[in-house]
Amino acid sequence: MEDREQIYSKRVRAGKRTYFFDVRSTRSNDYYLTITESRRHPQGDGFTYEKHKMFLYKEDFDKFVEALKEAVDHVKTELMPEVDFSQFESKGDEVDVVGESDLKWD
Repeated sequence: MEDREQIYSKRVRAGKRTYFFDVRSTRSNDYYLTITESRRHPQGDGFTYEKHKMFLYKEDFDKFVEALKEAVDHVKTELMPEVDFSQFESKGDEVDVVGESDLKWD
């Protein structure tokens, strides 16, 4: 599937990984989200990137966000309650937004 026009992009740097949250448009002027994990690996004198991409469509947005929140909350409260997760909060230079728009998901 060929990537369509990119409407919005948010990059999150996380150690050796970078996550990209990209809003793209379809031919029929609908929108979907791609979530890409990119990991850099040394290769020879340079680097190679291993990428994993997931497509998320509007009818699944709410279910996905709810399941993600439940899973993260379970880890934080049930499996690792002693960990202070605020120590991992992002710093301003770790998140970049490209193509900010007033796009709303109704």
